[in-house]
Amino acid sequence: MASKDKKTEDKLDDVIKEKFLCKQRFTQEVEELVKNYNFNYIDAILTFCEENKIELQSVSKLISKPMKEKLKYDATQLNFLKKTSRAKLPL
Repeated sequence: MASKDKKTEDKLDDVIKEKFLCKQRFTQEVEELVKNYNFNYIDAILTFCEENKIELQSVSKLISKPMKEKLKYDATQLNFLKKTSRAKLPL
């Protein structure tokens, strides 16, 4: 009986992850855009938000720490941030 409950719970988790945006799914989608279209992370996030009609302000909670570092690197390369070791994005 416990295995049946576990399977049902796993299916429910999969449906929720599919329907609703979570950090993991958001990261996968953005990484896919970066890889497939050779976007930087800033452009990939903007494109994802435009395509999915998501307000840019609402995705700050979905950005993982590794992605923040990649965003920081892109911003520094594009001269959006000063090249210092303490530069922080206002996310």
